[in-house]
Amino acid sequence: MTGLVLRNGRIEGAEPVDLLLENGAVAQIGTGLTASRSIDLEGRHVVPGLWDDHVHLSQHALAQRRVDVSAAGSAAEAAAIMRGAAIVRPPEPGVPLVGFGFRDGLWPDLPTAAVLDEATGALPTVLVSGDLHCCWLNSAALDRFGFGGHATGILREDDAFRVTDSLQDVPDSVLDGWVAEAAATAASRGVVGVVDFEMADNLAVWARRMAGGSRALRISAGIYTEHLDAAITAGHRTGQVMPGTGELLAVGPFKILIDGSLNTRTAFCVDEYPGLEGHQHSHGMLTVAPEDLLPLLRRVSAAGLLPAVHAIGDDANRIALDAFEAAGYHGRIEHAQLLRDADLPRFAALGVTASAQPEQAMDDRDVADRYWSGRTSRAFPLRSLFDAGATVVLGSDAPVAPLDPWITIAAAVARARDGRAAWHPEQSITAAEAVAASAHGRRRVSAGDVADLCVVDTNPLTASGDALRTMPVSATLIAGRFTHDTLGA
Repeated sequence: MTGLVLRNGRIEGAEPVDLLLENGAVAQIGTGLTASRSIDLEGRHVVPGLWDDHVHLSQHALAQRRVDVSAAGSAAEAAAIMRGAAIVRPPEPGVPLVGFGFRDGLWPDLPTAAVLDEATGALPTVLVSGDLHCCWLNSAALDRFGFGGHATGILREDDAFRVTDSLQDVPDSVLDGWVAEAAATAASRGVVGVVDFEMADNLAVWARRMAGGSRALRISAGIYTEHLDAAITAGHRTGQVMPGTGELLAVGPFKILIDGSLNTRTAFCVDEYPGLEGHQHSHGMLTVAPEDLLPLLRRVSAAGLLPAVHAIGDDANRIALDAFEAAGYHGRIEHAQLLRDADLPRFAALGVTASAQPEQAMDDRDVADRYWSGRTSRAFPLRSLFDAGATVVLGSDAPVAPLDPWITIAAAVARARDGRAAWHPEQSITAAEAVAASAHGRRRVSAGDVADLCVVDTNPLTASGDALRTMPVSATLIAGRFTHDTLGA
């Protein structure tokens, strides 16, 4: 007799049943099942293992070790936090002081190099925005990273990405250890896998990490343009499982960014941003022209790679959908935060998946009310996407939002946090829909499924938004192997 029986587990809140796990799968569900080992779940609830469909794991791990400026309500406050950090925990000689999490969309004052110069002087200082699309540097940092004499100290999009890439100058062994800690924490919240869109050679990075013993998560490794030729030459195809990784590492989608973000006011929109009328980028920034996007989609799709197009503004989403339609291929749109009503049914019609991050709506609601005024009924439109028949997958974009699927699910269901009234509650989805969208479409655990499972203490289908945010997770399993266990297995 082999296998493991999870006894007295509830599926969708029904009466307790036993689940027999064998050879990495749920072999049978019933009562009175036996195996060589058994664990009593004592009526806990069993849901499919959860995925985060959009993360930047290295950035997430690094953000945990940077100065937290997310609570700053002004440039002056953020600069003061950095001044204090420079005194209390100065970086090693030659290493810049780095902060993370500023959101200046509603600040009463402007972040400038001069403001940081007054706070940290000659110490190279960089603040990475909470949306990852902007960096704020003092004069010493501007000189260090090749932007000396910059007019404001604020770098956006590709310039900002150059800086954040340089800030990852950490030994592989150190960064891998930090990522392993982040992966273990994710597993403790029921996560069995992530789509990692780190701007790196992700397949090579994760092959190294798994050779070093990483086993906490399944990884779908995203590919960027600078690694596209090598991926096509190697014959990599999205979904292909890489050998020697215990079937944990797979080739992910091909990622291309065509606009920016809301907080940085670079998401490409039909309407101008209030206060920026007449400026060069008053509608945001379109970073890939439509005439360049279409041949790229055709090339990667023909090679067997699934295109994943970053589009946040409503005009960027239209352009992305137009390209998918012209190319005749399906794929994903990452974020899909602001959509025209006419574009909602196009997701289902074109076979384009909407990869959304509901907690960002909670972070961005006030900024959206200001800069997308009159349009927020179609911002983060989950209900509208579901009703239009679109396939929706959920994630965090960590470190932009916490790598915790229960926070993601709570935001999708309640559209509220911190005691505030729900923001556009008409765009809420049900808990069952949110769980399935966080589990690659698996609505419930069934016999024959891979044994990627999450065991929770209360019924997620009836829990309040606040209860979902703090959902106790007792165990997480990948192919029947515990990656998180408080049951004593």
